Amino acid sequence: MAQQGCVAGIDFGTVRIGIALSDPDRILASPYETLIRQSPNRDAEYFRQFVEKERVVQFVLGIPLHLSGGLSAKAKEVLQFGQWLQKTTGIKIDYMDERFTSVEAEHLLREARLTNKKRKARRDKIAAQIILSSYLESGCHGITDFSGIDD
Repeated sequence: MAQQGCVAGIDFGTVRIGIALSDPDRILASPYETLIRQSPNRDAEYFRQFVEKERVVQFVLGIPLHLSGGLSAKAKEVLQFGQWLQKTTGIKIDYMDERFTSVEAEHLLREARLTNKKRKARRDKIAAQIILSSYLESGCHGITDFSGIDD
């Protein structure tokens, strides 16, 4: 059985990282924060403190695959970030297909009639929430084989 505790969903970006957090029972996913990246050292300190403060036992990173299921250039960046995050925090990393999550997040924010500025401030953490919700709904089963996803 998986270790008890919170799962953090990550919507990776080179400038901003959207973060969502589950409850300890892994039923609900809530938007948590949008981290504005600063430097590898400061980002590492942020994630170490985050893990300790929120009692995170697992990360799930959204991975942007091609429609064919193959790895995009951005997906390779996510995999590198995942390796860095696991090394930095010592926390298990899993991946979830994130195709269209940013579009879905934008749609939800537009329906809420938020200004463009408010949508931009929330988009990444809402995308992370969508990734995490999908992961929780799947029974916490991520992607381990990145080939032939659409087969």
